[in-house]
Amino acid sequence: MENWDEVRTAFQVARIGTVSGAAEVLGVHHATVIRHVDAIEARLGVKLFQRHARGYTPTEAGRDLLRVAQTTEEQFAQLLARLKGRGGGVTGELVVTSLAALAPLLVPALAAFQRRHEGLILRYLTGDRLFRLEYGEAHVAIRAGAAPEQPDNVVQPFVKMRSGLYASAGYVAERGVPAGPEEFAGHRFVGSDDPLSRAPQLRWLTAHVPPEAITFRCSAGHAMEEAVLAGAGIGFLSERTARDRDGLVQVMAPQPDWAAPLWLVTHVDLHRTAKVQALLGFLKAEAAGWEV
Repeated sequence: MENWDEVRTAFQVARIGTVSGAAEVLGVHHATVIRHVDAIEARLGVKLFQRHARGYTPTEAGRDLLRVAQTTEEQFAQLLARLKGRGGGVTGELVVTSLAALAPLLVPALAAFQRRHEGLILRYLTGDRLFRLEYGEAHVAIRAGAAPEQPDNVVQPFVKMRSGLYASAGYVAERGVPAGPEEFAGHRFVGSDDPLSRAPQLRWLTAHVPPEAITFRCSAGHAMEEAVLAGAGIGFLSERTARDRDGLVQVMAPQPDWAAPLWLVTHVDLHRTAKVQALLGFLKAEAAGWEV
């Protein structure tokens, strides 16, 4: 196609479904979007969209274009990420991603790393969405649970997060402390809203506590921590979190099979770049002194 701008515009219209939405993403006027769509349809001699009051719906030809353009867009994103990562110094952007619950552990280390490299713009992205290294969405990912198995990723063990069972002082004053799983009956627990969670401590909780006793369920780790602190029930907290919070009572000490492994994950194309190697080495050295 001799006019990639038209293809990109049609791709965004097909993806979003409206001219205004595509114009916002592309940073152009909505009239430009309409002109590009009309031009590519005229050039190809087919209708790519059905126009209606709610927006634009791709025809069969439009869906074909969407598939091809999406693949091309992703390949461009990968290329740009590789080119940006080939610099020989620790400068430019460095994108790191992890679960939000790991921020108290990682942010001080990332800030210390940036102080060593003043030319570095550090972007720390958190959330439950899995940022895709193969599309250049991040340079380094810190992931929890089972070892990631995505192809073309370099995966290295990082640290293990030790967790124990805790309750608030208020909960203990009201209901006491169970001596072990045999006394869990009659107690309330904080757990995950995801029955398929792979976190080892949450799998243990599911195996040893009746479902009806897990009365406060959360979709995120930091919310579970806050629920335990608020007295909603007995739940897992990392040792690091428990040390930093007042008013907690340990119900069960950390067990080896509750420890959640963390992994350093990079894409093979960027793994050997100077800034990625510098960060990996720094994080490993910092982690040697962590009590997690």
